[in-house]
Amino acid sequence: MKKGTLAFVVAKKVLWIFVRALTATLRVHRVNDAALQDAMQSGRNVIIAFWHGEMLAGWYAHRPKKGARVTALISQSGDGELLAATLEHMGYTVVRGSSHRGGKEAMQLMEEAIGSGSSLCITPDGPTGPPHVMKMGAVRLSQKTGTPLFLAGIAVGKKKNLKSWDSFTIPMPFSRVSICYSNPVRPVDGESLEDVRAKAEESFAALIRSAEQRVSEQ
Repeated sequence: MKKGTLAFVVAKKVLWIFVRALTATLRVHRVNDAALQDAMQSGRNVIIAFWHGEMLAGWYAHRPKKGARVTALISQSGDGELLAATLEHMGYTVVRGSSHRGGKEAMQLMEEAIGSGSSLCITPDGPTGPPHVMKMGAVRLSQKTGTPLFLAGIAVGKKKNLKSWDSFTIPMPFSRVSICYSNPVRPVDGESLEDVRAKAEESFAALIRSAEQRVSEQ
């Protein structure tokens, strides 16, 4: 959708209403979220990563609770502007930037957000892929700020997948959603950031498989 057109202006004003109505019907089941919940309830900031194609369920499931602050990293594209407007209605603080344009500035803004007491949600294969290939940003930010990074593998029961680079998932109303979380991603002695990134990418694949199995059993 071209930025500045009437359709774009209308979509920016009403998309969040559709998203809110749809996501409110979803039935979300979480697995291995104790460490994440403990960190958040103790007042610690966290970084939560989920794949770009599952962002609709991901943003909904991790929306800020009352009194909490969560920042979302969104691309600087026109589509990103639509998403940013929707997330602001969900209560997110939005940072605009990506690994393609404005990446260094976005990293600085994310560091500032965490430093000011905000948690962060990020889609580490966005904004243009390749799908399920984790970029370095989340790992680097976690290590630089000392903020625990949690991976969220998301599977949706009844859904429609768009013909986009990320096979974007639109959950059907009242669909089941399973989210399997990793333990905090931490390097062991001698590991480089690339080692951590590669292991996290492998962990994502296992989490997705587990989530898909669980959602099929529900």
